[in-house]
Amino acid sequence: MRGQANAPLTLIEYSDFTCGYCLKFFKDTWPRIQARYVDTGKVRFAYRDYPRADRGPGVDAAMAARCAGAQGQYWAMHDRLFSEGGQLDKSVYQRHAKAIGLDQSRFEQCMAEGRYTNAIFEDRQEANQWGFHGTPGFILVRTAVAPTENEPAIAIPGAFPFEMFSDEIERLLAGAKK
Repeated sequence: MRGQANAPLTLIEYSDFTCGYCLKFFKDTWPRIQARYVDTGKVRFAYRDYPRADRGPGVDAAMAARCAGAQGQYWAMHDRLFSEGGQLDKSVYQRHAKAIGLDQSRFEQCMAEGRYTNAIFEDRQEANQWGFHGTPGFILVRTAVAPTENEPAIAIPGAFPFEMFSDEIERLLAGAKK
């Protein structure tokens, strides 16, 4: 999670590190959401893995991020992986692991064991249950209460411009003040 645990809203992204539209969101939209909503305590942000293939760089990159997370460096690895523009392989993961100060042998062991494989595919299955069959996909919900019929979760199926996210966030925030 990024942001404050008690933020009134939570934005969940289902994404693949090799997805061009996910990269577009990361570069163009995410910085504005972070500055306006996450850093100000209005929204907390969660990233969920949605590798588009059953094996390959999308799965490996998700594993690299989670293995970095086991050493407290998830977001550092996440951001570096997106900075590669989808050009990912083992040498990239190793280079980033070294750059962010990970214990290389622990990182390599984690990658080789594939200890997060089930969790990665559980994220993808969760995204499918929300109706997503591609990346990126987003769910916006109130943090403290489950979605209801009167106020369902808001699905945002794609890398829409900041204004679309902002409109939905502002609408939910206004409803929270009533």
